[in-house]
Amino acid sequence: MAVAVLTTADARAKTALSRDFAKRWKASRAEAGRAIPIGAACPPDQPARPMQPPLLDPRDVPRRKPGTLAGRTAILHAVAHIELNAVDLHWDILARFAHVPMPMGFYDDWVQAADEESKHFNLIADCLAEMGSFYGALSAHAGMWRAAEDTADDFMGRLAVVPMVLEARGLDVTPNMIEVFRRAGNAPGAAQAVSAMEVIYAEEVHHVAYGSKWFHFLCGREDTDPKEAFHRLVRRYFHGALKPPFNEEKRAEAGIPPDFYWPLSEKAG
Repeated sequence: MAVAVLTTADARAKTALSRDFAKRWKASRAEAGRAIPIGAACPPDQPARPMQPPLLDPRDVPRRKPGTLAGRTAILHAVAHIELNAVDLHWDILARFAHVPMPMGFYDDWVQAADEESKHFNLIADCLAEMGSFYGALSAHAGMWRAAEDTADDFMGRLAVVPMVLEARGLDVTPNMIEVFRRAGNAPGAAQAVSAMEVIYAEEVHHVAYGSKWFHFLCGREDTDPKEAFHRLVRRYFHGALKPPFNEEKRAEAGIPPDFYWPLSEKAG
């Protein structure tokens, strides 16, 4: 199922398949009432992608003012791109590290996360349509898959960098994005975008928490100090310092205390 999602190029088809597989997984788990066998498959090095949007170096992606329709469209386009990559990241971790024995709860959590990321993409794509645009209309960030490539052979590194750094960053920036659309008032798609991003904000806390939970699980299994391991892995795989301000309340809710991220921040440097 994971490889089928990863090798589907069209964004709407990818998210539809993801949601269908999540539904089937949950039904199989409920019917069995116990652990079920986990298969094995070889995920692609990079997921299939639609022909559009063109993927650029982050420095070459145009910046637009959020107070304009074009700027708000660009924000949502970037969010859609992030959510689509998250769908692939969550299915990839299931296939890529299936050789590592894990409790059933690990698979339940990441299938749930992949399902919700698929929903998030569709919510934002619907907002773009309401604003007269679509996913693929603008250029996008080419570096989104770099964390997956860098941690392809390191399960703990993947958990540290993707949910506990990249998704945690979403908790920091989403409230300001919501406020941008709230200030837009009756502009096309503004109210719909506020509703969509409030859903995303609430559910992303769970995804960061999944990362923290299973990172701590692996640290416990290996008798490793979680904070020290997190600092070591982030310094190895994440390119650059973490950027404040941090949403300390939501990060704490997701199981990441300040002494995990502040020592890695620009201010600590």
